[in-house]
Formats: sequence, structure tokens, C-alpha cells
Amino acid sequence: MSHNTVAENQRRHRLDDDEQRWLFGYGSLIYLVDFPYLESRPASIRGWSRRFWQGSHDHRGTAHNPGRVVTLIEDPGAVCGGLAYLIEAPVFRQLDEREKNGYLRVATEMTFADGSQANGLTYIAAPANEAYLGAASESEIARHILAAAGPSGPNDEYLLQLAEALRRLGLHDQHVFDIESHILKSKRQ
Repeated sequence: MSHNTVAENQRRHRLDDDEQRWLFGYGSLIYLVDFPYLESRPASIRGWSRRFWQGSHDHRGTAHNPGRVVTLIEDPGAVCGGLAYLIEAPVFRQLDEREKNGYLRVATEMTFADGSQANGLTYIAAPANEAYLGAASESEIARHILAAAGPSGPNDEYLLQLAEALRRLGLHDQHVFDIESHILKSKRQ
């Protein structure tokens, strides 16, 4: 599958302009909210883990030196925390452009902090997309992140902002925090 997924997302999930849908954010959508929304609430989804396994050719890296950004991988029993945004359907056109580097909209059930649930959409970059980088150790991922930058800035800035946003939400993500630890150690040396 091409890493430009705009057309595929608009084909897969046709929404009427007057519809409202929940969007689950687990990466940069937590701390870089550059889109309009009607409501935002802490939420989680089951069966998925956040991993720095997706390449970024358009934001935090280049075609020749892609950065690493998060995607979700299936992980039975896992719970991934983030933020849910209630948005109007036309906003997805803007988000499809932002998330075009291999991410597809996927339907998901989310659970809010108060225990209530809702169906919504999230963006996932699956292994079949051309920008997928796959698994690596946290130290290898940290080295990769430290060496990448793109139009949206240095790749380590993405990681550090995500780690801070997760802390503000009271969420613990060992994968993210281990990579952060490697990056901070490298910067001190």
C-alpha cells in the first residue's frame, strides 16, 4: 500500500458533512491539536499498544532519512490511553492530509475516564504500508530518532512532547518512556 493514504481514507469512511464522530488520538494528536473539535476527553482503547514503528517521511524525517513516529500494534489485553475528540466530519479531510503517511482510519470502541464508551475512529499505520519501519529495541529507536528531522522539526522533539503529554494525562507508557530515557542520556553526554 502506498504511504499516501488520503484517497483510501476518504473512500473507506464516507461521512456526511453534518455528522460528528469521536477521534482517538494516541500520538501527536495528544499534544499538537491543530484542528477544531467540539469536545475532548481522556479515553483508552483495548487490544492495542503504542509503538515507534512507523516511518515519517513528511513531518519528522525525509524520504532519504525518515523519522520514527507512533502507530498502534495489536496486543491482546493491552490498553492504550490517549485523548478522544468529538469532531465534525469535514475536519477528517484536514486530518487525512496530516496523517497521510501510511495511516488508515480504523473504527474503534473507546472507553472514557468515567467508564462510558463510544465508537469512533483512529489512525493506524499497519505493517503493509510502505513507510512502516517495524520493531527495534528502544535504544535503536532512540538513535534513529536522534538522527532524524523533517519539515515539522527534529524527531526527538516529537518523542519528548509525547512523553510529556502522557505524563500530564497521568498515563504510563514504558516503551515511550524507555526511548525518552535513552534520548535524554545521549543528550547529556
